[in-house]
Amino acid sequence: MRLVYLALPSLLIGCSSLPHGGATPAGAEATFALLETTDLHANVLSYDYYKLQADPAIGLERTATLIRQARAQYPNNLLLDNGDALQGTALADYQALVKPVACGETLAIYKAMNHLGVDGAGIGNHEFNYGLAYLNQVTGNHFEVDGVPADAPRCAGPKFPIVLSNIYSIKSKKPLFEPYRILSRQIQATGPDGKPLTATIKVGIIGFAPPGVLSWDKAWLEGKVYAEGVRESAQKYIPQMRAEGADLVVAISHGGVDGAPYTPQMENANYYLAQVPGVDALLIGHAHLPFPDAASKAAGFNLPGVDKTRGTIYGVPAVMANLWGKHLGVIGLHLKYDGKRWVIDQSRTTVEARATRQADGSYVAADPGIAELIADEHAATIRYVKTPVGNSDFRMSSYFADVGDISAIELVNQAQTAYVQEYVKANLPQYAALPVLSMASPFKTGAAGVADYTDVKPGAVALNNAADLYLYPNALHAVKVNGAQLKAWLEKSAERFNRIDPDSSAQQELVNTGFAGFNFDMLTSADVSYQIDVTQPVDQRIVKLHYKGAPLSPAQEFLVATNNYRASGGGGFPGLDGGKTVIAAPDSSRDVLIAYIQKTKELTRARNGATRSWRFAPVAVKGPVVFRSAPGLLELARDAGLTGVTQLKADDGGGKGYALYAIDLSKGG
Repeated sequence: MRLVYLALPSLLIGCSSLPHGGATPAGAEATFALLETTDLHANVLSYDYYKLQADPAIGLERTATLIRQARAQYPNNLLLDNGDALQGTALADYQALVKPVACGETLAIYKAMNHLGVDGAGIGNHEFNYGLAYLNQVTGNHFEVDGVPADAPRCAGPKFPIVLSNIYSIKSKKPLFEPYRILSRQIQATGPDGKPLTATIKVGIIGFAPPGVLSWDKAWLEGKVYAEGVRESAQKYIPQMRAEGADLVVAISHGGVDGAPYTPQMENANYYLAQVPGVDALLIGHAHLPFPDAASKAAGFNLPGVDKTRGTIYGVPAVMANLWGKHLGVIGLHLKYDGKRWVIDQSRTTVEARATRQADGSYVAADPGIAELIADEHAATIRYVKTPVGNSDFRMSSYFADVGDISAIELVNQAQTAYVQEYVKANLPQYAALPVLSMASPFKTGAAGVADYTDVKPGAVALNNAADLYLYPNALHAVKVNGAQLKAWLEKSAERFNRIDPDSSAQQELVNTGFAGFNFDMLTSADVSYQIDVTQPVDQRIVKLHYKGAPLSPAQEFLVATNNYRASGGGGFPGLDGGKTVIAAPDSSRDVLIAYIQKTKELTRARNGATRSWRFAPVAVKGPVVFRSAPGLLELARDAGLTGVTQLKADDGGGKGYALYAIDLSKGG
């Protein structure tokens, strides 16, 4: 077993004996790079299937160029993926749901990863979105779980190992995937005399997924698998990895960084995983951010023990490669042999999240080999998403959703409301007297770049537009809540905003980018009205909450349509933990939306995009209150009735293409 010494914390964060063919002289040195992709979400190509146009800001085919460059710099390397690779684009949906990939076929994303020579991968929460049988098939596995026949054939999968240590089969009481794998690699090193030498290094990789996946994909996973805490799994398996000869242990952990007290259910547990003895490097993800990032204001990156500039968590090198192939994580480990073992020289180890976007604003070239590999799948997906379903006389977009434009949200709420009303009538007469509301959020609010907004132009509405309006393959759920619980739900949603000081003359940022746009749930019902007072602290912002013109009674009961993620606890909304669910629909939210559009046929702004339930509470602020969106779109704000919005700068100066807008809160949004 490898021994760990902490006598020289400024230099050594770990050490390992390194098997070698001959005597490795003291003072020999080597560099070894860990290259990370994460949260690719099936963005194989630089193409937006929702807008039906190329997008050079995304795609593994761009990351491929960074990978080639990093390998040239670091000949000793491992390329590892951190999960959430299988879901997220129309391509993924096409291969999973429309024309399911055959047993003998390899998924498009895995074709590309095989082409790049990926050495190993972890599993994220979105890998479970299409169910265990599908995941079993496309990963070339043989899960011992209910729903996967014991005699099912082992299908085509990736050419690299997939590891996951903390999700277990109820049937076998064993991890669903192999918990870890020890990869043996020859490395080139340099002796103290400057001459080259060759040695063998054994790198153990271990995977972790957020335990919350059991709630988020409850319909697929309940009664079939169970989760163990990230820290508990690490403490169980890392000693085994050492005993089996691992010189380095690399944690591939699909989660972010959270400083809240640890629990086994913790979604973003890497703050605590870094403190488990024996972890030499952390590949993290899930939060859709780059790390290290010296300018980051993310709470988790500013915790004690986290160095957001050097890229360490409690001294452990850690990297997060953003999302959609926009970055490549690169940890350059510098190893030195002290006569007995190899140690990591922290003073020379580097951590970077390298962007595909270059300093001049252009993007690195794509690897042409990847497009060739998946040309058929790409073309078939485009044909599929062009299928028409209806027409619209207005533009449905999320550019100004944070300040009151509900043009891309009301239609979703209408579809969900109608579905639940019909479902209750047919199946749940005991709830027939309860009014039905619906919550929806803007899934795309610029978090991934200036093109990351829902934008459905007037005219024909096709399947790709429906997928733009409803990004995720969630299932429709409905929960029963009372007025007090509804208010608490809205209060949580209002955390999307920073607290504004009305007496400050300084420029103040309206939007709390640390609170995801997809958690900004809102009502669009003519029966409900409320205001958000952004001058008040969290949990005290929802004011003048009325139902049918009168103050909402805390005891008034509702059925509220939402999705399985939210109903089961996703986002940490108070009271929503799966226990209030009364409808777990067999239909996906997107399919419900498509059916509604097909039935409605002609969408109009008056009927489908103009009913606002919420506004900002009017308040005079001495200084400007600002937010960011794509430039040159003020007309869309006007079309949505947002007269208090102005564009201050076409370029906010941040280098990412956003414009700087202001909102006059005295007009109430």
